[in-house]
Amino acid sequence: MYEFNTQVRVRYAEADPMNVVYYGNYAQYFEVGRVESLRNLGISYKGIEDMGIMLPVVELNIKYLRPAKYDDLLTIKSQIKELPTDHKIIFDQEIYNEEGKLLTIGKVKLYFMDSKLGKRASMPSSMLEKLSSFFR
Repeated sequence: MYEFNTQVRVRYAEADPMNVVYYGNYAQYFEVGRVESLRNLGISYKGIEDMGIMLPVVELNIKYLRPAKYDDLLTIKSQIKELPTDHKIIFDQEIYNEEGKLLTIGKVKLYFMDSKLGKRASMPSSMLEKLSSFFR
């Protein structure tokens, strides 16, 4: 299993007049977690795109447990629990506040897509190589 944590601070524009984070912003927090978890492996979304592969989100499930609030420092835990062997990659994600309370749980499924053909593709071999070491 591969796991990486990253942090974001809730900005004023992400909260409603009650200082509670708008529910739609959690998808963006999850994206930050995914992008940074791959960057930690030496893989960038831009690099994947330069190889002719896109990673569209095809499924997103979110369970809201507690609200995040303006100026909270959030920890986004991103996990890949299974080594991708085909055209999809699944991230299990959780968001915690500074007190360590679990706020939100998410599961995001993305497909590797050939950007020219618009069809499913395999995970780039360089990415498979870097991820494989976490699944031995």
